[in-house]
Amino acid sequence: MRKATLGMTAAAAALLGLAATPAMADRDPAYAAARAQGKVGEKPDGYLGIVGRADPALQRVVDNINIKRKAVYSQKALENKATPDAYAFTAGCQAIARTVPGEKYMAPDGSWQTRTSAPPIRDPRCP
Repeated sequence: MRKATLGMTAAAAALLGLAATPAMADRDPAYAAARAQGKVGEKPDGYLGIVGRADPALQRVVDNINIKRKAVYSQKALENKATPDAYAFTAGCQAIARTVPGEKYMAPDGSWQTRTSAPPIRDPRCP
């Protein structure tokens, strides 16, 4: 358990280098539209999820973003002596925390929630 905690701490500290990943995704008009329409949301595992039915075009957008996120998580985890999963989890905690009212995110119980003005429901293990 101690090793996982150390990995999470390293991942949390390294998140400063991750900030560009969601911003890069925001440049894709299809992603921005899907996010604004509540068709996609942030998941606790650090990846983007589809809320409801996925059409092939939306699935391609989400897959492309998640492939890029995985590459960043793997690199940052290596640099910070954390596991990719621990890094991705911490990134998911931060991505959910950065959602704004009206955006979708996945709660720890697996349900999709719409962010209100209240803080999002996050995993109790989130840093």
